[in-house]
Amino acid sequence: MKIKKERRLKNIPTRASEKYRNFPMVPRVVYGIGSFDQLGTILMPKRKHSEAPVIYLVDDVFEGTDLVARIPKIFCDQIVFISAGEEPKTEQVDALVEMIKDNFQELPSGIVGIGGGTLLDLAKALAIMMTNKGSAAEYQGWDLVQKKSIYHVGIPTISGTGAEVSRTTVLMGPDKKLGINSDYTTFDQVILDPDLTNGVPKQQWFFTGMDCYIHCIESLNGTFLNAFSQSYGEKSLELCKEVFLKDLPVLESREKLMMASWHGGMSIAYSQVGVAHALSYGLGYLLGVKHGIGNCMVFQHLEEFYPEGVSLFNEMVKKHEIEIPTGICKDLSESEFDKMISVALNMEPLWENALGRQWKSIITPEKLKSIYKKI
Repeated sequence: MKIKKERRLKNIPTRASEKYRNFPMVPRVVYGIGSFDQLGTILMPKRKHSEAPVIYLVDDVFEGTDLVARIPKIFCDQIVFISAGEEPKTEQVDALVEMIKDNFQELPSGIVGIGGGTLLDLAKALAIMMTNKGSAAEYQGWDLVQKKSIYHVGIPTISGTGAEVSRTTVLMGPDKKLGINSDYTTFDQVILDPDLTNGVPKQQWFFTGMDCYIHCIESLNGTFLNAFSQSYGEKSLELCKEVFLKDLPVLESREKLMMASWHGGMSIAYSQVGVAHALSYGLGYLLGVKHGIGNCMVFQHLEEFYPEGVSLFNEMVKKHEIEIPTGICKDLSESEFDKMISVALNMEPLWENALGRQWKSIITPEKLKSIYKKI
């Protein structure tokens, strides 16, 4: 089936407010091996006083390691270890907000997330919810945040999600899996230290890296594509090909994947992701499938939408001898399929980017169910 797509920005008239989006970017970034040790110097001017702590959210795989000893914890700063074994949840964010407000009289001087996409998304969401009332679930959607977040820093320890640069924080809510997409989500500071990604297990390295690769394929083949997103997406895709198809030295591979993640995240800042991510959200919501693995489970069955991208993906899977889990949907009930389909169909901007404004005439519940049944 050949799907005809229309480029929104080129062929479809829009209001200026829709066509020209004034997106925020990360204003400050430090890159380089050992740059993590600049954190204390970076934070010092942002400290309000000794009673306004910096809260460090740290992946619990680092508990008891040298990395924790290098965290510049002073005054009443607090380190909170969090498992990245499950997708970040709105209720988890709410609990962190309550914990901080119960233990400190002052708003924190800042939030620092150290880890993969889960920890970075939690840090972004927590920074938002320190200044906005209610539950994090109330802000899942596009541009619902009204008040500026507190100062927050992202330090990725695995590369691929693009969470370090994006304006969204994807959370599992009571009714849906959806990001808090806002101009206040983006980090104020990012530290990119390739040395922090040393020791990531191969399977995790691959699945998270494929999140970046799939970002690029969906962005570069989307109807929202423009020169801005194309330039970042093409560079990210080039780097992904080097990392996953060539035999690079280990350090060079870590450095290039870290920059692929950055560029991949930037490629969707002025664009969007597409079919794989929409379907992956359904898997994540119902079955708790981790984002990177879910994308891979779905993407292998999307030749109809991304034939060249899927072919290259299969080549990467074969080269690295990766086994993608199968059969996770075989015993689902009709109501469970319906729930996944509902979550996926709710991702309207993703479908419009993938297929254009006529996407509802192409994508039906029956079609999505047929894809899920292959997984």
